[in-house]
Amino acid sequence: MTTVTQPRQRRRVRPADRAANVGLHAALIALSLGAVVPVLIVVMNSFKTTQGIFGSFLAPPDAETFSVQGYLNVFSRGNFLLNYQNSLIVTVSTIVLTIVLGTLAAWALVEYRVPIAPALAGFFVIGIMLPIRLGTVPLLKTMTAWGIVDTLGALVLVYTAMQLPLAIALMTTYFRAVPAELKEAARIDGAGEWRTLWITLPIVRVGIAAVASITMLPVWNDLWFPLILAPGKGNQTVTLGVQQFVGQFQSDYPALLAALTLGAVPLVVLFAVFSKQYIAGLSKGYGK
Repeated sequence: MTTVTQPRQRRRVRPADRAANVGLHAALIALSLGAVVPVLIVVMNSFKTTQGIFGSFLAPPDAETFSVQGYLNVFSRGNFLLNYQNSLIVTVSTIVLTIVLGTLAAWALVEYRVPIAPALAGFFVIGIMLPIRLGTVPLLKTMTAWGIVDTLGALVLVYTAMQLPLAIALMTTYFRAVPAELKEAARIDGAGEWRTLWITLPIVRVGIAAVASITMLPVWNDLWFPLILAPGKGNQTVTLGVQQFVGQFQSDYPALLAALTLGAVPLVVLFAVFSKQYIAGLSKGYGK
């Protein structure tokens, strides 16, 4: 006996829902263009002469207006290779410290039932809400007392403290989602606390990736603390180097745009690479 399968009927979309979807997609496209187009214009004009920029800044470079002299001026007059090195050292060091300290603190808050655990969790939440720039003067006094002003270490310490509250709050939600049976089985088999933590890390790897991406973007793009704590030429980061280059060569517009491109493009590339982990980590972490 054969069974006749009735064809599935397509659900009719109401005109109001269709119009809402079209409006939503149009708004998202407009927002995306508003974010991408200015960056593309800066990059495009960085490969043009001054006359080409002022002649038509929306036109792409052609055989007459194309020039890489702006980039040559940046590398010959500026110190961008050292700036990139400093930014890389500060960013990577901050990411590593934030992940290690945030993971350990979150593990302790979840696993150890001590009376002060809720108070500590609330303390970290307050740390998320309060901007660290309000404590610039005490931070400067502390770094001066420690003798590490105008060093990359001062930036790493401040950035780590700035990112830890959010990292701890995010990692706490992931550790709470780890099955208790897994940890109990590991302890029954003789695993200590360090071994048990190591076993659970693959389960919370999405949270770790989210912490890394959340830490990377503001640290790489920050201007305030490099200007206050590490203004010397030997310790300048990319953002500070670009800012001072802009002030130094205001009449050399191709060099200005080249400097801005060198400062912005790495940030755009890093966000494009880690955007999936960034969005997934935040949405899953806050949803738990």
